[in-house]
Amino acid sequence: MNSFYFLKSLLVCALLIFAFSVEATLGNIVCENLNKDSCAFAVSSSGKRCVLEKNVRRSGKEVFVCTTSQIDTDQVTNWIESDRCLKACGLDRNVLGISSDSLLDSNFMQKLCSTQCYTGCPNIVDLYFNLAVGEGVYLPSLCQTDGDNKRRGMSEIRSSGNVAPGPTVPAKFVVDVSPAMAPSPTGPF
Repeated sequence: MNSFYFLKSLLVCALLIFAFSVEATLGNIVCENLNKDSCAFAVSSSGKRCVLEKNVRRSGKEVFVCTTSQIDTDQVTNWIESDRCLKACGLDRNVLGISSDSLLDSNFMQKLCSTQCYTGCPNIVDLYFNLAVGEGVYLPSLCQTDGDNKRRGMSEIRSSGNVAPGPTVPAKFVVDVSPAMAPSPTGPF
């Protein structure tokens, strides 16, 4: 009889320990622990975005690995994006890296700006909002425009190399070996 109670209490302790360890493990997302099917558009517990990368081994075999990017999220942590959101926003789970190139695709922009995606998938909208800002475009304004104006907004992304115009008068180049100081900011900035 005593051995029955001992085994019963041992079983209860083991179940409690198991339950607490599972809860602790499920609460923290580490990008490097995610597989190919859950990596893209995931966010770690530290708030960094996960990125799917492809490595090619010496044998020529392609291996997909999930890594932690240096890109912080504004509001989201511990997040694996749902298949519903990926479909609503026109995204693919197997996308490699993080890029603003898809903002140039009018079909993608139509899905990103759809009600299902824009109001129902905050993680994806947060990512592309920040990518658009990096390209000098405000995503809500781009989503509200239509037709030719949307193409004009996307052309701003295409031409956002931020290259300063060249001089309008011939420049005289002088070689000076003395240390130079950075120019002081002038103007409205």
